[in-house]
Amino acid sequence: MKYEIRVKLRELRREKSFTQKQVAKLLNKSETGYASWEQGLSEPSVNDLILLCKIYGISSDYLLGLEDDFGKKIY
Repeated sequence: MKYEIRVKLRELRREKSFTQKQVAKLLNKSETGYASWEQGLSEPSVNDLILLCKIYGISSDYLLGLEDDFGKKIY
């Protein structure tokens, strides 16, 4: 299965019990803009990825699908 960041964004948001509106506000984005990431219509910028990692307390490698849930690198 091809890795898609949209899937990870949705999973992380739901794990934290955030709404799309709440995450969008934390990122200073519109709700529609954030929703487009989860729908796979667009992708976050590098700066947005950094903020997402800070919000969720995760590494960029995890968010980008380069490491698994246990911190093991996936290549």
